[in-house]
Amino acid sequence: MLKSAGSDGQTGGLLGFAAILMVLVTSLFAVHPAFAQLESMEDYPDVIDARVTATPQRARLIIDLSAPTEFAIVSLDKPDRIAIDVKAFDLKILAPADVAGKGIVTSYTVEMADKGRARTTLTLAAPAQVQQAYILDAVADQPARLVVDIITATPLQFATNVAADLAASIANKGAAPPTPSTDPGTHAPVTATRPLVVLDPGHGGIDNGASAPNGVHEKDITLAFALQLQKVLIDSGRFDVALTREDDTYLTLNQRVDLARQNKADIFISIHADSFQQPEIRGASVYTRDENATDVLDKVLADGENRYDIVAGFAVPQATPAVMDILVDLMRREMRKSSFLAAEAIVHQLEPSVALRRFPVRQADFFVLQAPDVPSVLVELGFLSNASDIANLQKSDWRDRVVNALARGIADYFDSTQQQTAAMQ
Repeated sequence: MLKSAGSDGQTGGLLGFAAILMVLVTSLFAVHPAFAQLESMEDYPDVIDARVTATPQRARLIIDLSAPTEFAIVSLDKPDRIAIDVKAFDLKILAPADVAGKGIVTSYTVEMADKGRARTTLTLAAPAQVQQAYILDAVADQPARLVVDIITATPLQFATNVAADLAASIANKGAAPPTPSTDPGTHAPVTATRPLVVLDPGHGGIDNGASAPNGVHEKDITLAFALQLQKVLIDSGRFDVALTREDDTYLTLNQRVDLARQNKADIFISIHADSFQQPEIRGASVYTRDENATDVLDKVLADGENRYDIVAGFAVPQATPAVMDILVDLMRREMRKSSFLAAEAIVHQLEPSVALRRFPVRQADFFVLQAPDVPSVLVELGFLSNASDIANLQKSDWRDRVVNALARGIADYFDSTQQQTAAMQ
């Protein structure tokens, strides 16, 4: 039986007078008491690198750091900009790369604004606002990072954000207060009705799934991730969350799909950590269902998952007749579209957090993703045939980083679907 549990940072007008604007520009980077918590500026981290990607709807700034640090964000007008300040000892990059893509951020600069403070200024092509901003601790071969996601805003929203930032600076005696890091799944209002997220820890019971050389089984890794992700999502207050299994229990693929359908899940997420005969293959990816796999490896992985029922003594039932009701076919197409949007949202949040496979949004004919009425994705956390992935999958800080990224991706998906629904009303 399926068991269920229940459960912005926007910065950002029209200030009227250039003199008032100058007060905000200068006071934003005034030394704030919170910036003096470290013993000396020599303790501040260095800015190692910075990059910006942009589309017409959103943009992302990633700042690589030698260690976590505090940051402050404000919006400025005339011209429209978003400024991000971090405590930093030095700037290790001379000229950051150009903006990747074309969209709401046209250009950006990174400079040492003063001793102990590095400033990144994003020039906007249209009104925008911060959707979320968070610090990632260093893990494995990836440095600490500040990630700032920007989305479009109305002129009124942008003007309101600019005015609010000015008021906060004045109230804080001329210094912009540090911006708190966005918690996973909390960058949008809590809705009256919570979506049901069904998490499916792959394998279980007599089915170990893939196994690492050190004896670690996929079934144990996926269950630990699912339990941790369930807690993060519930703590956000935005979701009801259920697991297909909460212990070392075997379930057929049909049973997993049926649990999601019977409980009318709003999204089904199957969690896996496979292996492959080429040990150099590594990284996370997210799959949607398609009879035509992205490449040979994807087909091998899908066939392997689909065979587990047979290996465990349970025969996979015959496929449905070729001629199906047109309404079911239309429903399946709509669910595949939603599944693809969910995969994109999750990958967008995984990208700054973990190593990804090339083309991380992939397609394969996974049986567990067959529900015609539930958006479904399969998350491959990594490969138990790769030494680096094995080490990461067993590190608590790496798990925390991935779980938080998954939570943010799930939240992003539901934010976008809610916006689409509101636009149609």
